Amino acid sequence: MPEDHQAAAFRLLVVPGVVVDRWARTWSQRLPEVELELVPVEAADAQQRLAEADAGLMRLPVDQQDLHAIPLYTETTVVVVPIDHLLAAAEELTLADLADETLTQPLDDVLDWTAPAAPVTVTADRPATTAEAVELVAASVGVLVVPQSLARAYHRRDLTYRVLTDAPTSSVGLVWPRDRHTDLVEEMIGLVRGRTANSTRGRGPAEPAARPKPDAAAGRAGSAARQQPGARRGTPPRRSSPPRRGR
Repeated sequence: MPEDHQAAAFRLLVVPGVVVDRWARTWSQRLPEVELELVPVEAADAQQRLAEADAGLMRLPVDQQDLHAIPLYTETTVVVVPIDHLLAAAEELTLADLADETLTQPLDDVLDWTAPAAPVTVTADRPATTAEAVELVAASVGVLVVPQSLARAYHRRDLTYRVLTDAPTSSVGLVWPRDRHTDLVEEMIGLVRGRTANSTRGRGPAEPAARPKPDAAAGRAGSAARQQPGARRGTPPRRSSPPRRGR
């Protein structure tokens, strides 16, 4: 077992909206001796908190000067509205459909709004968190645009959401410090990438099994048994001529 596989636990930061159940089950099956410690962390604090963890499932992009990042997936973006809102009647929406709406944009927003496809009015007093923004939308104060996983995480019965086809998106990736690429980090990389348990990526190659050596004495005995006494190897024995009759 590699030395760092003897660690008591592998600390993995998890930002809101990321579901890790399947990966956690696979980890416990492959590495039952190493506890997978899931550490919930806000998206805005994830990079700073990575100093106290082995890796993190985080929102991208991140500062790649000191960090490695493997993109895993890009989320669908949705708009959250009250269930009786006019926008709830549509199956899909575009940013143009929000032209008459006010966007309740939290300070911990994970979407990049630097170049929106259509003008969107943002509330003057931005809530600190997505959870607070959800409360405002429930009180009919604006609408909220978030990745679909966050809409599900903060679901309420009085709210619904619709896909926003041309809005900014958010990607999730596995992130870890460049100076701490351990065997356990490699195990996590393989797990989230879908490698099988038999993959040798990141591990030392298995040594081939030694072939059994034949018993020299037994080999000589067998050879001697197959050879007739007095006969040269590879030459059949001569047949004796019958006696000549006299005249």
